This record gives sequence, C-alpha cells and structure tokens, in this order.
Amino acid sequence: MLSDSLVIIPTYNERENIENIIRAVFSLPQVFHVLIIDDGSPDGTAAIVKNLQGEFTGKLFIEERKGKLGLGTAYIHGFKWALKRGYEFVFEMDADFSHNPADLMKLYAACNEGADVAIGSRYVTGVNVVNWPMSRVLMSYFASVYVRFVTGMNIHDTTAGFKCYRRQVLETIDFSKIRFVGYAFQIEMKFTAIRHGFKVVEVPIIFINREQGTSKMSTNIFREAFVGVIQIKMNSWFRKYRQKADLPLTAKKTGTEV
Repeated sequence: MLSDSLVIIPTYNERENIENIIRAVFSLPQVFHVLIIDDGSPDGTAAIVKNLQGEFTGKLFIEERKGKLGLGTAYIHGFKWALKRGYEFVFEMDADFSHNPADLMKLYAACNEGADVAIGSRYVTGVNVVNWPMSRVLMSYFASVYVRFVTGMNIHDTTAGFKCYRRQVLETIDFSKIRFVGYAFQIEMKFTAIRHGFKVVEVPIIFINREQGTSKMSTNIFREAFVGVIQIKMNSWFRKYRQKADLPLTAKKTGTEV
C-alpha cells in the first residue's frame, strides 16, 4: 500500500506496548508505514512485530540490531532506511504511548503546510504533561530553558522526541557529524536543522507518561544532554552549514511501496 510517510519506532523491551501502538498507527485515517528498530529486546518484542507483519504486509517493517546501541543510532539507521525507499515525511515516535499516535496527523499537516521539521511540543502552550512526578516535569522544563539559553534556539521543547522531518532535511544533515545518542541527539538534530536554515515549528501535544513497561531514562542520558549542549554549540563555531536556500529542490514523491 502506497504511503509518503514512515513512522520510526525504536524499541527495547516493549512487548507490553508494541502491538497496541502498531495497531493504533494503522487505525488512523491516513496511511502511514511503520519501521520498528529493535535493539535485541530479550522480552520478545521483535517476535511480536514479525507475527504482525503477515497482517500488515507492505506497511510494517522491522530492522533488528544486536544489543542496545542507543536511541540516536537507531533513528539514524531508520533515517537512512527511509531515504533509500523514497519517503517524503519521516517521523520519530516512542513505543509507549507517551506520544499519542493521533498527533501524527498534526505533525504531518504542519510539514505539509510549509514546515521542514514539526515538533510535538509539551511546552509551547504551557506545560502539557500527564502522570509525571513534579521533579521530572521541572527537570525536563528547565533543561529546555537551559538548552535555549546555551544554543539560542527559539524552541520551547528542545528535548522533544516526537517529530516529523521532511525528506530534504534528512538528505541535508551529515549523519556522520551527529555525535550524541540520548536526549542530546534530539537537541543536536533540531539545532543542526535550524543552522541549515530549515523551518522548525512546534505543534502543541499532551505528553502522557507510559503506563506499561520501563522508562529508558538514566542519569547518563541526562548528563550527556547537559554537557553535550555546550559541545554542540562550540562545534558549530567550526562548521559550515549548507543553507536550505542554496539546495536544489527535491522532487516531491506521491508515495512509496516497499
């Protein structure tokens, strides 16, 4: 079945959520394809996806990697997979329903109406987070304030991981120069897109903390983001970024059938 849109969902031990999130995406009125990037989940997440592929032939795909290699490398793996297959809109989404699949439509609409990157933002209209402890809300909110201060990005939710990219953005970014794998990866991708002159917009969403499975947040991931922001800014002083205005126009595709 043809689609111009691919939703990339990285997984590690998501057996409680994976079937439900896949079915939720495929129940939407718009056709999305789904690519699962599984990092060797010992709980059988990949087996569940493979069992569903017979039901969702030509729409559901899986790439399996050996061991936990990091969120950033999972997405870059997925980006390269998407570019080879001609998708025009490429999405990042979590498997645990903290990102509402119905909001994929909002992100798609934003990019279809002129944005190059659309961010599902928790903070653009206040604080829209459900079932997080106050300490986590404050840590996330003030982390974004810190990132805005250091990088100069005019984005309220700098660590957001629910996004849509137009194809040209991913074709332009040099993935070999993306250094980080956790929250800093999310910051670095936004920062790089902006430095290339792409239009990044925030779309308000409500973020709901996972009810099933275990969070992958760790102290090391937070530390990487805190220190990484300074490195990202400093590295930018010595890099040249091709500007969107100087890039050749990408031929728009009507859909991809794999």
